[in-house]
Amino acid sequence: MINRVVLVGRLTKDPELRYTANGVAVATFTLAVNRPFSNQQGNREADFLNIVVWRKQAENVANYLKKGSMAGVDGRVQSRSYDNNEGRRVFITEIVAESVQFLETKGGGGGGNREQSGGNYGQSNDGFQNNPSQPSGGRGGQSDFSDDPFANDGKPIDINDDDLPF
Repeated sequence: MINRVVLVGRLTKDPELRYTANGVAVATFTLAVNRPFSNQQGNREADFLNIVVWRKQAENVANYLKKGSMAGVDGRVQSRSYDNNEGRRVFITEIVAESVQFLETKGGGGGGNREQSGGNYGQSNDGFQNNPSQPSGGRGGQSDFSDDPFANDGKPIDINDDDLPF
């Protein structure tokens, strides 16, 4: 059996971070994902999907994403049910994220997102991955990608073969 979901969309509100009685972090958020077609009026519609993420990823999502942030989610569909206060059975379908990728830089696009993609953390000016609990690049948590010595300036990069790790 296969149960795999890959989504890219924008958060509709800030993530909610909670902890279980055992101290396990869990974050929930809603991801708006555009449909690949337009309706009869020519407008694009979106699906609003509930996402659940656990443990350290939950804390990272709560710390680095907010309303309007673009995120990629890789996970699975899960259905569950419970009886509400009126005694009625309530069914919930949600996406349990195994991986959440941050797809915009802090200053880039829809809603001032937190960090660079390609992992769950931003890059510092020296090119190494930062721990999310430490400020990036010594500037109060903000990365400055303009100091990147490998930025695309249209010139070839001269690298000695002895410097390559492979």
